[in-house]
Amino acid sequence: MDPRHLRLVLGGGSLVSQVGRDLRAATEARLASFDVTAQQAAVLLHAARHESSPNQLAAQLGTDTAGMTRLLDRLEAKGLILRRPRPGDRRSVVVELTGEGRELVPRLVPVFGHIAHGLLAGFSEEEVEQLVALLQRMLGNLGGLGGPAVANQ
Repeated sequence: MDPRHLRLVLGGGSLVSQVGRDLRAATEARLASFDVTAQQAAVLLHAARHESSPNQLAAQLGTDTAGMTRLLDRLEAKGLILRRPRPGDRRSVVVELTGEGRELVPRLVPVFGHIAHGLLAGFSEEEVEQLVALLQRMLGNLGGLGGPAVANQ
C-alpha cells in the first residue's frame, strides 16, 4: 500500500477522523443554543418524519440499544419526546414528539442544512454522489474486516 494512504486510517490523526471530529464540533456548536446534541437532534428529526420504535431510531443513528435508551431518557427529561405503547402491541414502544419537540424540529433543520452546505462547499453534485458512494463502500469494506456492519447510512 502507498504510505500516503496510511494517513486515511492512522489513529485520531486520520483524515476521516479529522473530518468527523470537526463536523461533530461544528454541529454541536450550532445546536448548543437549542440545548440538544447532534444525536438528540437527529432523533427528533427522524421521529418527526414517521412513527419510529427505539430500535428503528438506533439503526438510523448507528447507535446501540443502550445508547438509544440514554438518548431517549435525556430527550424525555427535556420534555421533547414521549415513549408510548404501540397500539395493538403493548410490548412495542413508539417514540412520539411532544408539542415542545414538534415546535423545535423546524428550527433544527436549517442548522443541518447550513452545516451540510459549508461542508460540501465547492463540490459538484456529481462529486457529492461519488463521495457518498465511496464512504458507503468503505463502510461495507470495514464490515468485511469484522468492523460494525452499518447499512444504508
